[in-house]
Amino acid sequence: MTKILVIHGPNLNLLGKREPGIYGKVTIDNINKKLRAIARKKKVQLDVFQSNHEGEIVDKIGRAKNKYKALLINPAAYTHTSVAIRDAILATGIPTIEVHLSNIYSREDFRHISLVAPVAKGQISGFGMDSYLYGLDAAIKLANA
Repeated sequence: MTKILVIHGPNLNLLGKREPGIYGKVTIDNINKKLRAIARKKKVQLDVFQSNHEGEIVDKIGRAKNKYKALLINPAAYTHTSVAIRDAILATGIPTIEVHLSNIYSREDFRHISLVAPVAKGQISGFGMDSYLYGLDAAIKLANA
């Protein structure tokens, strides 16, 4: 069975309570339930991980090589700061889709630069929870290619 790793970065455990004007009222549990339902329907195994700690995310990506066919990641704030996460994705060679709930390019200038995007196959942002759903579809296509 095709295996895909989903990683939620820092503060995404606070979704639904944190800045609902930007991120909406959806919770991480809502997102994960929807992703798992789609994965079951498409006969894909998902492993889901959330951490507020950069090193834990880097370790999880590093252990993913030869285990997963694709990575769906919302690096959250680490999008703009983490060379370590970028390098882990590059080192594993796992096809990666970067997702964001908000449109990072319509927000503060510092959010316009993604260190992950250059090593990802693609980036989807600005569609709320649907960013994850579109991203999972893309990840499944990459995994099965």
